[in-house]
Formats: sequence, C-alpha cells, structure tokens
Amino acid sequence: MSELDRDVDVVVLGMGPGGEHAAGSLAEAGLAVAAVEAHLVGGECPYWGCVPSKMMIRAADLVTEGRRIPGMAGRSEVTPDWAPVARRIRDEATDNWDDKVAADRFTGKGGILVRGHGRITAPGEVTVTPVPGRHGNAEPRLLRARKGIVLATGTTAAVPPIPGLAGTPFWTNHAAIETEQVPESLVVLGGGAVGSELAQVFARFGSRVSVAEGLSRLLPLEEPEAGNLLAGVFEREGITVRTGHPAARVTHSAAGGFTVTLDGGEDLTGEALLVATGRRADLPGLGVGVVGIDETLKAVPVDEHMRAAPGVWALGDVTGKGAFTHMSMYQAGIVIGDILGREHHGAEYHAVPRVTFTDPEVGGVGLTEAQARERGMQVRTATVPVPESARGWIHKAGNDGFIKLVEDCGRGVLAGATSAGPCGGEVLSALAVAVHAAVPVQRLREMIYAYPTFHRAIEAALDGLGPQARGCAPCDQARLPQAQA
Repeated sequence: MSELDRDVDVVVLGMGPGGEHAAGSLAEAGLAVAAVEAHLVGGECPYWGCVPSKMMIRAADLVTEGRRIPGMAGRSEVTPDWAPVARRIRDEATDNWDDKVAADRFTGKGGILVRGHGRITAPGEVTVTPVPGRHGNAEPRLLRARKGIVLATGTTAAVPPIPGLAGTPFWTNHAAIETEQVPESLVVLGGGAVGSELAQVFARFGSRVSVAEGLSRLLPLEEPEAGNLLAGVFEREGITVRTGHPAARVTHSAAGGFTVTLDGGEDLTGEALLVATGRRADLPGLGVGVVGIDETLKAVPVDEHMRAAPGVWALGDVTGKGAFTHMSMYQAGIVIGDILGREHHGAEYHAVPRVTFTDPEVGGVGLTEAQARERGMQVRTATVPVPESARGWIHKAGNDGFIKLVEDCGRGVLAGATSAGPCGGEVLSALAVAVHAAVPVQRLREMIYAYPTFHRAIEAALDGLGPQARGCAPCDQARLPQAQA
C-alpha cells in the first residue's frame, strides 16, 4: 500500500447530506475523520435531486400561475423559456456540478477527504479505489478506523431489464436535471415522485409527455386518492397517463427517438425517455459481507442507534427507511450521538413525512389506510376536498386537493394523514406533529385553526371522523360550501 495509508478514528463512506453532516460534526468534535466520496461531495440532493428539481418545479409553477390569470385577474400571455431555468441550475444550484465549496467546507473542519470508491475489506478497514477517468492514476489507499465505519453511500437509479433498453441514450434523473433543452416529446417510465414531478415540469415547458406506471396508479406508495387526483390533473394538462401496464419493450433510433411498447400492446413515443423506476443500493460493492451483513439484502439492517454491525453504522438511503434527505439528516444525528457517547433518542419511523412536489403537492405522513388495516388497526377515515374548504374556495384556480386522516381508533390518535393541494407539503407539518406525538384526536378537535387557511381543512376532516366537537364558524355556514366527509 502507499505512504498515504493512514489510521483514523472514523471512516465515512459517502458524502451525501447525511454523510457530510456526520463526517463534519465528528471532525468538529475532535475526531480524526476520513470521508470517502466517489462522485461529488453533497451527493444527489444538491446536484441532481431536491435542490435543482425544485428550481425546475418553481419555474414550471410560475408558468402555470401566469396562465391562470384569465378569469381571475385580467389577461395574460405566457411564453415558457427553459434557458433561465437551466442557467439557474448550472450557476446557482450546482456551480456547474463542481463540489469545491462543499469539499472545502468539510476539510475546513479538519476532515480528510479521500476521492474514490470505498469498500470494507476487513473489520475496521476500508480500501479506497480511484474512479477511472475521475481521479487520475492515484493508487488504492487503505484506511483503518479505530472507532468505526459509517455507511452513507445512498442509492443509484435502478434501471429495469426491459428488452431493448440497455445501450440506448435514455435519461435518468441526472440527465433530466442537466438538460439544456426541453425535448419535443418525452416518455417517462415510472409514476412515482421523481417521475411525476419531472413529467409535469417538462409538460409545462412545452414537451408532449407520456407517463407509464406499471402498477395500478400514480404515486403507488401514497393513498389511492392521491394517485387518482394527480392522474386527473395530468390528463387535464395534456399529459398522457398509462397505469397497470408495465413496459414490455423499448426501441430507439436516431431519427425516430424512443418507442416504449406496454404489455397491453400500446406504443408510447418520445424524443427522449426518462427512466424513473426507483433506486437501489449496492451492498456487494460496499463489501458488507466482511462484517457479517447479508449482501443479497436490498438495504443495510440497522437498530435504533443506526448500528449495522460491531463498529459499523449506516444512515440514509442505504438503510431502506426512506430515500429522503431529511431521513439521512435525522439518522446522521443519531449516529453522531452514538459515536460520541452522547445521550440520544433511538430512531422512530412511525411518522416519516414525505412530499411529492407536483402541482398539487402531495404530502403524506405515517401510515396509509391500507397499511394501517394490514397492521390490524381498527381504522376510520375522513376526507375533505380542498376546493370545499374556505381557502380552497377563495383560491379557486389551481385548488385541486384533499385532506385525508387515518385514525387508529384503539388509541384515539392519527396513524397517518395525507395533505394534497396548494402548499400541501407545508400543511403536512401540522399533521406530522400530530402523528409523531400521538396527539389525541379529541385534543386536535379542541385546537384553534386560523381562518381562512388551507390547513383549516384539517378541522373539517377531524369533524368527519366522528361526532363534531363544535359547529362551524358562522361565516363558513353563511358564505361557503361545506366540506363533506
């Protein structure tokens, strides 16, 4: 091995948001920390995920808001232009996909940044192999961790083995985020959060978009009402939606673009093809079998302290607890506390919040109705359409949405909730607190909800769960349509 091999206290594999937080905090606490990153310090979120995609969504929403002016506030003529969107992503969000600022932030805290792919080769030992073409001709390095290893390597796009797909110039989220041009037409494979968000963005900027989801509805991990709502909005915006028919074959030609044949025989065509069919972790590539972890698993199993094996912790996407930046940051805090010997609360996953930033936004927390019933809970639900709420009625244009509550009747608390609509992700925060803290439903009924807000629909949904604790405000009764459970 080279003279650059060294002993440290902790080795962190992967410098996404959670890994960077853990590595930086441990370094600031005085530990010798080596962080291994094969790509960009910061990971998916700032370069190809949360940040640039939400810039795209913000731009697309502005285009649509401008088109909603007629009939509400005068006249408008909107001409979409992708150039400022691409420029903002390149210059403001990603520094043209350069991680110098993030790398310097970590090394400025005393951390040691090692470029390359890290693999556990013995207990407490990581071998780092440079990525060809990215890290020059550097030799492999050996890092020995006195206190332990933290796995924070995230996931990569999962590409399904569809006949004809391999070898074609299809997009993953990386290419979609980096594009300087909006394709004339686009086929999106996958109607989950990423596929749905990007489909709506490109459609609003003029692309003819088709979405194919092999399962029975869009957003299959959310309540059925959410997928149905979004499908209706998409169809209204000119997006073709096909569900329940997986892709059977893909063909591509330079002249004709992509043709995706569904298992029912229908063809969807597009200049570009976005594959958004999920993510996968590479456990064999991490070498976790060396420390006794089954490499055939889809995720690294961890306990409530994020311990995966003696001297090994894991956090973020690789744990399979939710592919969210906020999950990795939450778990990183637990890892930091455990390594430093600080008192900390064990991980809890009963109130994980999640938001799909389509228009309408779809926020969910805790269990869906189906999940609650599968766990044997005695369940009752209530759903209130946002257009029938005070703020929804006032908002009028772009007011699609609903609030759905799932009550665990045995405990008298919310097991889960969905907030779909304008500001759906922000409204979700109140419901997330209620689910996380197991606030009694009766206590939620006794709260004061500001009028007229979108979150006031929560009060109407609570009324729909059972006998009303109080009547509606006089102005609700006199002026506005009433919500129905």
